[in-house]
Amino acid sequence: MNEFSIICRLLGSLYFRHPDDAVMAPVFALIKEGKLSQNWPLEQDELLARLQKSVDLPALTADYQALFVGDECRVPPYRSYWQEEGSEAQVRAFLEARGMPLGESAADHIGTLLLAASWLEDNAAEDENEAIETLFADFLLPWCDTFFGKVEANAASAFWRTLAQLSREAVLAMWDELTEEDEE
Repeated sequence: MNEFSIICRLLGSLYFRHPDDAVMAPVFALIKEGKLSQNWPLEQDELLARLQKSVDLPALTADYQALFVGDECRVPPYRSYWQEEGSEAQVRAFLEARGMPLGESAADHIGTLLLAASWLEDNAAEDENEAIETLFADFLLPWCDTFFGKVEANAASAFWRTLAQLSREAVLAMWDELTEEDEE
């Protein structure tokens, strides 16, 4: 698994999985203990330090629930909410055509899209960036900046505000890397 895949997998999991999910306990422990920054491939030390200090599980769990869960959530985590021309079915068809196994959950969830980028990277043929570039250009970049901005504006906890900033910077850095590889 390369650095691109690690970033996408971690960020995707944080947005996709509820903080109460047992799978997330080691992730939050890693962040709280400051061990994430040791292996983080991007220069985001200040944000990672702020993220570490803001791990208050009850507060960030309540905030996750209010931000992303249910019909009355503050910041719907779905592309189809933020883009008029976007539909969940388009994303699902794109990912299924590339062999990504999808469950019953929405394929256009911000977490699913980031996890899909990791999956596509891990399962792509050598030097095959087209699917990842399409995922970013068509299904992630057109709305993720607005989404991250709304998370920052509506989060009650420092954790989600900081994660939104970290995520925005990481997505843009990965896009830059993808487009630089294309130019070479």
